[in-house]
Amino acid sequence: MPPPHSAPELAQKISDILVDWEIDRKIFSLTLDNASANNAMVKLLKTRLQLQNSLLCNGEYFHVRCCAHILNLIVQEGLKVASDALDKIRASIKYVKASEARMIKFKECARKVDIEFTTSLCMDVPTRWNSTYLMLASGIKYRRVSSMLECDDLAYKHCPTEEDWERGKVMCEFLEPFYEITTLISGSSYPTSNLYFMEVWNIARLLEMNSRSHDEVVRSMSLLMKSKFEKYWEDYSDILSMGAVFDPRMKLKLVEYCYSTPDPLSSQDKVNRLKMKLYTLYDEYKKKMVDASLSKGPQSSGSSNHEVGEPKFIGGGGVRKMKMNPNGYKRHKGLTSDAKSALDVYLEDIPMDENAEIDLLKYWKDHSSGNFGVLARMACDVLSIPITTVASESSFSIGAHVLNKYRNRLLPEKVQLLFARVIGCMDILMTMKILKMMRRKLKIKLKRQRLSTWKNVIKTLANA
Repeated sequence: MPPPHSAPELAQKISDILVDWEIDRKIFSLTLDNASANNAMVKLLKTRLQLQNSLLCNGEYFHVRCCAHILNLIVQEGLKVASDALDKIRASIKYVKASEARMIKFKECARKVDIEFTTSLCMDVPTRWNSTYLMLASGIKYRRVSSMLECDDLAYKHCPTEEDWERGKVMCEFLEPFYEITTLISGSSYPTSNLYFMEVWNIARLLEMNSRSHDEVVRSMSLLMKSKFEKYWEDYSDILSMGAVFDPRMKLKLVEYCYSTPDPLSSQDKVNRLKMKLYTLYDEYKKKMVDASLSKGPQSSGSSNHEVGEPKFIGGGGVRKMKMNPNGYKRHKGLTSDAKSALDVYLEDIPMDENAEIDLLKYWKDHSSGNFGVLARMACDVLSIPITTVASESSFSIGAHVLNKYRNRLLPEKVQLLFARVIGCMDILMTMKILKMMRRKLKIKLKRQRLSTWKNVIKTLANA
């Protein structure tokens, strides 16, 4: 998208794409990071969709904030008080990875102290806290190797002390659960919205526990992270909390337990609030499904599943709605106006074994018949919400081609120039594809010499 990338232009572009793909009346939510332009853009886009009555619950659940991005901000806040030990470990690994000769000598030192060199050393990137965890994890494993390298290489002046390594080990253990949570919620081959509630609760529990740590650095990191956590996650996202309810291993039992742990007095009010919103959304889905069936008009053949109290009978050459007193029909059927809905039945059923391995989307697909049709549709929509933008961003990112294991300490100016070069090459490749398409469609033969010139330009840029 060409500049400017302001909120109105972004909203217009996304709106045009939704219309072009014919999904502007089918969109449920939009997951974005916390960029200020995104926040303003979402408000404009939400207003557009509200005017055409496209959003459920008037767009209350439209904007979903990227959980991985928020977690990154939280941990980055804690790393501001990281001790000097982290800087010494970073300098040590940077020295070893600076040349191939040093890496060879480092491996020789590993053999001398009987440590198998199975995983390479990792350098961290300042904007990615998870790379700091990986750097510590890789460096701590070879702490004795660093001591041997100090004996064999007189130019090696960055060897951390035993106290530094112990401090690094404590920090690594502190960051490990946050790294595991980030990896889990950033998955793209399984639903993640059902994981949100439990993992946010785990983060809150970890921060609360470590804020009382005897280690001063860990305690300071936890307190800073806790203040940032409360800024973004003081209130759980309602729509993502519903994801946990639609996991048959959890349902409301998990929500009740997690709410009662930190604050037993207000836990029941929070659970009741979530249940109210859950039923409101369910009613919206029922209304939407009824409106959709009515808009299709009468059908000459076939049958469909309906909620109790909405029977249809064949007669007069077509399908017609039964016209009679609904309350009288319910009494005749042995039902009352307070008959349980599919959501009532689901919530009252005993949860499955929490260790059971199930495919959630397949589970709801298998339960989409009969009275559970509306509920299954709602569950699949909620479970399909991506709670992070990691997978989509990585699909379009060219950062890995610029910042790799050999070039991860570049100055911002050099990174920008490299990005410009890569994008330039991509533009030329795109131009070549367009020329080839023109040749196929218009049957215009381009001279081989001209294509050869394009290839030489690309090679020149690539080797620059």
